[in-house]
Amino acid sequence: MIALIQRVSQASVEVDTKIIGAIDSGLLALVAVQPGDDETRIQRMCERLLSYRVFGDQQGKMNLSLQDVAGGLLLVSQFTLAANTTSGKRPSFSSAASPEHGLKGFERLVSLCREQHPKVETGRFGADMKVQLINDGPVTFWLET
Repeated sequence: MIALIQRVSQASVEVDTKIIGAIDSGLLALVAVQPGDDETRIQRMCERLLSYRVFGDQQGKMNLSLQDVAGGLLLVSQFTLAANTTSGKRPSFSSAASPEHGLKGFERLVSLCREQHPKVETGRFGADMKVQLINDGPVTFWLET
């Protein structure tokens, strides 16, 4: 499982001109499910999203997690993160999960995060989404499990 996380002061996702998920301060996580992603990897990604220390403490050091600051989490599925771009002029998506496996893995991640954190919003799996964000920092990290 891959997540590209961005610390944001606000973020939203829109489908068919309607905002379906929005957060204020927190993390936007663009998520790709890969074929080998099982319950263990999904649980690990949930744990990392909620506990990864990317928020500043009183000294301005990144020592606080999303849970520590009670921030929002906006999860957006993005299979293109799993693309193989090592050769040619067109990405290959053979390393991304099938749509069925991707949906199941993404929904499980959302469920786990919601069980452990009160502020979780999402995009819509497989939809054409418009994502807006204000990156705070900028702070962006690539997480894999």
